[in-house]
Amino acid sequence: MASEPRIHRTTMFKIPNPEDQKRLLDAYQELARDQRKGGKPYILYMCAGPALEDVRSKGYTVVAKTEFATLDDMKYYDTECAAHAELKKKAARLGATEPPLAVCFEGRPCLM
Repeated sequence: MASEPRIHRTTMFKIPNPEDQKRLLDAYQELARDQRKGGKPYILYMCAGPALEDVRSKGYTVVAKTEFATLDDMKYYDTECAAHAELKKKAARLGATEPPLAVCFEGRPCLM
């Protein structure tokens, strides 16, 4: 039985300082706690952590994965969510060597 497709978003950061990486991960915890749309939580899934050291990581040090029910929910996240706006403000002060890379797609799980 196939599940409904979701909007998946992976965001990667190049933040060299481990203390600043931890600050970003703490900000993601705050975002998870505070995110609301219409007074209710709307992000279906969120996980963030340090990238494993590997040549394929290409210098990215923190990775976050979020899932949304709809593209409109992801657009709300980008443009209207106060908790995400706060995360972006905090992230901007953490010494990233370049802007974050965000990749989004619609899909349903291949395995469950």
